[in-house]
Amino acid sequence: MPELPEVETVRRGLAPVMEGARFDKVEARRGDLRWPLPRDFVQRLEGQTVTGLGRRAKYILADLSSGEVLLMHLGMSGSFRVAKADDENAPGNFHHERSKAAAHDHIVFHMSNGGVATFNDPRRFGCMKLVSRDRLDEEPLLRALGPEPLGNAFDAAMLASACERKQTSLKAALLDQRVVAGLGNIYVCEALHRSHLSPKRKASTIADRKGAPNERAIALVDAIRTVLNDAIKAGGSSLRDHRQTDGELGYFQHSFRVYGREGEACPTRGCTGIVRRIVQSGRSTFWCPVCQK
Repeated sequence: MPELPEVETVRRGLAPVMEGARFDKVEARRGDLRWPLPRDFVQRLEGQTVTGLGRRAKYILADLSSGEVLLMHLGMSGSFRVAKADDENAPGNFHHERSKAAAHDHIVFHMSNGGVATFNDPRRFGCMKLVSRDRLDEEPLLRALGPEPLGNAFDAAMLASACERKQTSLKAALLDQRVVAGLGNIYVCEALHRSHLSPKRKASTIADRKGAPNERAIALVDAIRTVLNDAIKAGGSSLRDHRQTDGELGYFQHSFRVYGREGEACPTRGCTGIVRRIVQSGRSTFWCPVCQK
């Protein structure tokens, strides 16, 4: 499933064709994705202008002139492709292998600036909802989310406070979207390695007895911010499904230090460890048992 860097990459790719443009025509080629599309989905979008395009955790949020917000989630295999209406690579004539199956082009947005944004989702685990802007904080998909890891509210004090009473592993705590929003398996593994913290360590050990952050919390927050920013600059990571909106792959997978590198030498300078794989809560964890303590 795409994580925060992949979703942010898609948002940035959609912004030039969607922000400030009007939905001239919307094609809903089926009535459901993961869930049924909202009632009168097409009618509520056509004629509306996208006044802003944001992101919350792994959701893309399009503010509409109607006062509603189009909430979009990529699911496990969803992707957008952007083209001009007269582009030879417009929907129906893709040259990128993954996008040739037009049967999976479920939603097509025709924008007033000539842009066409097509949502392709073979597994149909993605979703789209229309929510009133003034009730967005009450939206069930969003209301329990923790702070954005790249936002000002996320710092060592906040993370230590959220973890001080947790007896779960540090990795499990970071994957909890109520603690911090948008992190997934890949970037948690990478951040823990950069901060030299074991994924098996108790989450509470990044706080002192008063709940204040210790040096582990400070290092971890810095590592999370750094790895996410590096991944966004690289266009995200392409493992199975992720492509950018122009059809190109992301490249951060070439910078993985531990993820998917079981049996390889730890890249930390001076470390003699070998990257290992363990299973935590049904998910693969990659780590170095020598330099991650």
